[in-house]
Amino acid sequence: MTTKPKEVAVLESYADPEKLPVTESARVGTWLGIEDAQALSDLELADHVGRGLQPEAVAALVDVLGRKNVVGPVIPEATLRRARNGGKPLSREMSERLYDLSRIVDLLSLAYHGDREGIEAYLTTRHPVLGCRRPLDVACSSSAGARAVIEAINRARYGIPV
Repeated sequence: MTTKPKEVAVLESYADPEKLPVTESARVGTWLGIEDAQALSDLELADHVGRGLQPEAVAALVDVLGRKNVVGPVIPEATLRRARNGGKPLSREMSERLYDLSRIVDLLSLAYHGDREGIEAYLTTRHPVLGCRRPLDVACSSSAGARAVIEAINRARYGIPV
């Protein structure tokens, strides 16, 4: 019997919403590889991000979006390598970037029921509501950019005209 990597299981869990954690913090914590994420509160997640996430927090995002869409645009390769080799957590800034992208991937995973191709297509296709820019580029530009992408996703999910 083969076991699926943890990252694959995270994405596949969105195919059956009843199996998902109820809170966004628990789902995002799972994406970020935080232990015991199922019981994670908003404050505990904020503390984890503020202290710096472990370099392994990149793994699930790379699995879903591909290395080229995460390492480089979100977190520089040299920064990731230094953290891994030094056994240290990522900086608060890099942790916040991963947190922002994890929130976006969580929302898209809910909307697309864990369909990897749909998620990647949304993030890499230019959208008029985002000034004809790719959502991934807007999200990586700043926390305000990530917020704009989250708002665009929520508007689409709830049928609000753009």
